[in-house]
Amino acid sequence: MAPIPDPEKGGLPYDASTPATATSDSLPQTKETGTTRVPSLYTASFHTNSDTSDPLSPLSHALTPDLSTPAERALREEAAGGGPLAAAQTRTSVGSSASRPPDFEVVFEPGDPENPQNWSLWYRAWVTFCVSYATWTVVLYSTSYTAAIPGVMGEFYDVSNSSIVTLGLTTYLMGLATGSVIVAPMSELYGRRPVYILCMAIFTLLIIPCGLATSLTEIIVVRFFGALFGAAMVSNSPGTVVDISHPDYLALCMSLWSIAPLNGPVTGPLIGGFVYQYMGWRWTNYISLILGGVAALLILTVRETYAPSILQRKAARIRKESDDDRWWCRYDNKISTIDLLKLNLSRPFVLAATEPILWFFNIWISTVYGILYLCFVAYPIVFVQYRGWSPSLTGLSFIGMGIGTLLAIFCEPLWRRIINSHPRDPETNRAFPEATASVMIIGAIMVPIGQLVFSWTCLPAERFHWAIPIAFGIPFGMGNTIVFIYASNYLAAAYGIYAASALAGNAVMRSIFGAVLPLAGPSMYAALTPQWAGTLLGLMEVVLIPIPILFYKYGDRIRAKSRIIRSMREDQAKNEGRMAKQAARVARRTERAGVAEKLVAEEQAQSVDNGAALKSGALPTV
Repeated sequence: MAPIPDPEKGGLPYDASTPATATSDSLPQTKETGTTRVPSLYTASFHTNSDTSDPLSPLSHALTPDLSTPAERALREEAAGGGPLAAAQTRTSVGSSASRPPDFEVVFEPGDPENPQNWSLWYRAWVTFCVSYATWTVVLYSTSYTAAIPGVMGEFYDVSNSSIVTLGLTTYLMGLATGSVIVAPMSELYGRRPVYILCMAIFTLLIIPCGLATSLTEIIVVRFFGALFGAAMVSNSPGTVVDISHPDYLALCMSLWSIAPLNGPVTGPLIGGFVYQYMGWRWTNYISLILGGVAALLILTVRETYAPSILQRKAARIRKESDDDRWWCRYDNKISTIDLLKLNLSRPFVLAATEPILWFFNIWISTVYGILYLCFVAYPIVFVQYRGWSPSLTGLSFIGMGIGTLLAIFCEPLWRRIINSHPRDPETNRAFPEATASVMIIGAIMVPIGQLVFSWTCLPAERFHWAIPIAFGIPFGMGNTIVFIYASNYLAAAYGIYAASALAGNAVMRSIFGAVLPLAGPSMYAALTPQWAGTLLGLMEVVLIPIPILFYKYGDRIRAKSRIIRSMREDQAKNEGRMAKQAARVARRTERAGVAEKLVAEEQAQSVDNGAALKSGALPTV
């Protein structure tokens, strides 16, 4: 996942449902001056799923900086207004938030065609398809390489160690990890569309050198930089789905989007196996080049969905058209590029190193993720070396994992029902984060079941039918998907405004595990045999099962002892106190203004009565 701007990064939230001006031509004219103006329609309402039963809403908040709770907004607006967090921000020429006239704020109006959530249904579905397909091509390219490893070894005779060839997978995952903290956050500065277009174009072009490579070194190095830019799609496309989805249907839209990317690792060796067998290893790159080229063209049809960028450009346009610098939007204050990189390169790792909660989750999720990618090396060993399958048939052996992934996605209503059956937080009317751990436990148990039974039944071929180990890829794929989604959701719910940094550190660490563990695959499976090597991996996953159980039982106590969570709660309490005092002051001013208006009205009425009495002669003249 991409590192998403935290309040400490200066990333302000937006409320996609908050009204805003459309164009200067449609702005109302004031009767007093005739000048164009818009009443300030900013309220304390915030964009969230109106269905409080949606357990994945914390993850939706963390996937994009566009959503926030009132406490998050208060912290971020404190930073924008010159609080202790404002040091990292740069000011625009529009002026500070405190000096801006509220009547000239540019926001979204109801039915505003520039609001991505007001686009037509068919176009929003098209955008979801485009970003999902583009993300799929990036993820598919990571594992399609594993199907072509024998061809690469045969091409470059100086390479006889399959572990060295596996470095092509390793550097790709390292590129995804690096890109998630360097390239992906650029959308905060320039919007999603420019980053998508540039990164997909570079990603696609960098496939060409891999297809034309004359040495393994070229492949290893170029794949790193290709993944570096491809990470923009993996990290930011979920945010695009959140941008355009109505809150009531966000869970459905996220599920539809995730079908392709989550199956990318599975379809990679499946497609790559057929291509390698019938067309050669270089064509595994050329097919990805074609798929990537189509994705780059599709991205050109996707308009900007990032509301802060849309409102910034709208405010700039209105200032230019009206020649009035008073027009502004709440996102005119934004963090500088250097500060953004500093925060993205430091804060996730600081949290990962200092937060015990993240120690457990990072180790658990990273181990599961690393073993998943190790399977893309292990399956060919089992089915090609021992069972004698062709590369194309070996690709089909991953179908069990793909089915498991789809089942985990389609069972979302069941997981939702399990989570919502737990007690709710009286303050938010949502289930506590520990309720999510109940589903995490299911996934944590499924993963080793699939891994262990596969290991015990994959060989010997004379004793076990091939369908048995493939079938147990279903619980393995299902468990992996559940762990990745709901463990990330737990972290998002636990860390609130710091969720993006927590998830960013987790994404980097799991990518490192996914990059390193496959290197040990060939040697480990050769030394221990597939049965015992797989058993060792399965037992590692069994040892980690107590982690979700521990957080299910004692998660509230563990969260209460977290330094950063305590600090977040204290800041929230302080901001709520300040907001309450401010509301009280506004109420007193309104009450005083009402009393004054009443006195003026009484005096005016008395003057009118006296004038009428004088006119009628009821009162004597002096």
